[in-house]
Amino acid sequence: MRIDVDLLIPGAGDPIPNGTVVLSGGTIDYAGPSAGAPDDPDVVHVPAVMPGMWDCHAHFTGMVRGDLEHDAIEHVATKAARSVADLGATLMGGVTTIREPGGQGLFLRPAVEEGRIPGPNIYSSGGVLSTTGGHADVHGLPLDWIMSDHSAPIGVVCDGVPEVLKAVRTQLRRGADFIKVCASGGVISEVDHPIHQQFSDEELTAIVGEAERAERVVAAHCHGKPGIMAALRAGARTIEHGSYLDDEAAAIMVDADAVLVPTRFIIERLMEMEGDVPAYAFRKARLVYDHHTLALKTAITSGVTIAMGTDIFISGTDQGRNSLEVKHLIDAGMTPLQAVEAATANGPLTLGTRAPLSGRLQAGYDADVIAFDTDPLTDLTVWGDPDRVTHVWKGGRAVKVPA
Repeated sequence: MRIDVDLLIPGAGDPIPNGTVVLSGGTIDYAGPSAGAPDDPDVVHVPAVMPGMWDCHAHFTGMVRGDLEHDAIEHVATKAARSVADLGATLMGGVTTIREPGGQGLFLRPAVEEGRIPGPNIYSSGGVLSTTGGHADVHGLPLDWIMSDHSAPIGVVCDGVPEVLKAVRTQLRRGADFIKVCASGGVISEVDHPIHQQFSDEELTAIVGEAERAERVVAAHCHGKPGIMAALRAGARTIEHGSYLDDEAAAIMVDADAVLVPTRFIIERLMEMEGDVPAYAFRKARLVYDHHTLALKTAITSGVTIAMGTDIFISGTDQGRNSLEVKHLIDAGMTPLQAVEAATANGPLTLGTRAPLSGRLQAGYDADVIAFDTDPLTDLTVWGDPDRVTHVWKGGRAVKVPA
């Protein structure tokens, strides 16, 4: 398969005018100037191509509203059925890989890999480790019920070193690709505060150490600076959200080669959801909004490595619009090319040694490629509009073509 393009955006590096990408099976055989490309009888011409995008923070939960109590009491089969359409919409929007820090992705992935349902590649943490009363606890329901085996909310409540070790091992047993931990309070949870640190330093160190023994990295949900600093001290690979990140924390992230997944998408989206989420969640979203605005700009100017993530979590809403995060990154100070790199080449960095050869148009890399109807570096209206993605090749197979 040969794709001739007016502009080839490789994911990392300068764009190539009049380029060609050649796909051979599930990998890229050639990506570069058309003048040096091998012939192939199967040719398509498009205005622009780039690697399939990575959304490094999105959840397939099947939730119908931002209410953790309602989610916890719905049956997992109902929620999984809703997620089928969400998977397809995400793929059609140009996201060929999802890193899911909590959700049903581990159990949806086999159906995608079998070809039974369309969807992106999925790398999932399984459950989300939370302290009792923490962000991934469901505060309005009885604790003994939350800790029992029922309809499987995404939170895994654990306290103290022995329990957190068991929780990590349980997710590894399920096939988790990385470990997700709530190192601070959150927004859509009821009684915890976004600034407060959750899990002690001793617990966080134990979580990271146990994950490292299994060659997994840890993703740390952090809004407040105390949680950010604790997660970095423990050796977390990624900071998710980072709403109160400042110059000191940014410098530490740069030194540690840690990755920020800022999820500006959901920060903006929550400000439009008054009445659609519990009142306490909307209040907390307003609390973190301005801090997150400054934190993201600080991360960009400080040179923190950033990977695209949206935190889309409500079924049937924004799936397919994931690439709007690219526009948010540009608005925060990134160049369009830097934002594309955050959405492509930087994605695999969030998985450590388990990362695939993905996110770049380069020989030997996975043949996940998307095409736009124009140059997305100059026409920023393409971001967030799935209709502007004309073609999607996943693993070398065309899964979206013009009608």
